[in-house]
Amino acid sequence: MSRLEFNASPRQTLGVEVELALVDSKTMALRNANEQILDRLPPHLVEKIKPELMQSYVEVNSDICQDVAEVEADLRDKIADLEEICDDLGLRLYWSGTHPFSKWRDQEVTNNQRYHGLINLLQDTARQLITFGLHVHVGIDSGDKAVMICDRIMRHLPTLLAASCNSPFWEGRITGLSSWRSKVMDGLPTAGLPPLMRNWSEYVWLINHLIETGYIESIREIWWDVRPHHNFGTVEVRICDIPGSLDDTLALVALIQSLVKSLSDQIDKGTYQHDCHPMMIRQNKWRAARYGLEAKLVESNAYHIQPAREVLRDLVEQLRPVAAELNCESYLLRMITLAEMPTWAQRQLKVFNESLDPVEVVRRMTDASRLHPTLDRYPG
Repeated sequence: MSRLEFNASPRQTLGVEVELALVDSKTMALRNANEQILDRLPPHLVEKIKPELMQSYVEVNSDICQDVAEVEADLRDKIADLEEICDDLGLRLYWSGTHPFSKWRDQEVTNNQRYHGLINLLQDTARQLITFGLHVHVGIDSGDKAVMICDRIMRHLPTLLAASCNSPFWEGRITGLSSWRSKVMDGLPTAGLPPLMRNWSEYVWLINHLIETGYIESIREIWWDVRPHHNFGTVEVRICDIPGSLDDTLALVALIQSLVKSLSDQIDKGTYQHDCHPMMIRQNKWRAARYGLEAKLVESNAYHIQPAREVLRDLVEQLRPVAAELNCESYLLRMITLAEMPTWAQRQLKVFNESLDPVEVVRRMTDASRLHPTLDRYPG
């Protein structure tokens, strides 16, 4: 069996990946245009703005950052530059987990050998991946701890999903879910909640077993809601829809970084890990995807029902001392505001109910998220 070496990080550094859809500025439909964008990237953005599986979206990657303020400066500059390129091409950036009306069948695969291989392997489960998420890497100092954090953070993943839900539409329909993206992702054979693993050795054994039996070709085909990342030396939280703005994205980054550090500190202190039944986590994830912050979540210790907005507020208050250590308390406190507001999924639905036009949903969302100060309308 192959060895996987975990490249440990000495502190809770951050790396953030933002997936953004490309829409035509006139029709508001998805446009297969990432190659045009990549051709226009200045040298400092090459390898920072990357193609994704389909040509209708891109991924913006931050550098390795020490805190959320550094992530903000990094992403704000890159996304502003990307907006200028999109303006020249008649495109807009769409901050949403799914597109309201464009069809997945109309999207073209990016011309990349690995992506074509994934389509050949996964067929329509991959072709339907016209979804856009937020991935947050937090540095961890050992592989064993990374695996333990993946286990301990699972009970909190439904809260993160509820707070970020931003994909109520699919192929011109109101799905009835706040996060349809999470259900599309769950259709992949190696996505969704990770299996229970007790240490790095068990994780390495599992990955080797999956490769040797032909279930996956490489570790890059593991798309769990949270996973260790051995090359980066991080825990990567992948469950979130991309929120509707950079500010709300940064609030989620602060919440995730604070949560990971809190769990890391608990492990260092020898805190006992209370079991949380996997079915309770699945139940809560479904409720979060269905109802967003209107969900009633099962509290994982006493197993009583608690409103998701209350769960989110309690979690933020619990993490405030940790956030102060990480210099991200002001970003974290934005989550308190978000706990009182309509979710982005609810805002999308409100625009649609007012206009009865999915095109207007995209137009208002792209206006609201824009970093250049030309338009400042805010949906909902």
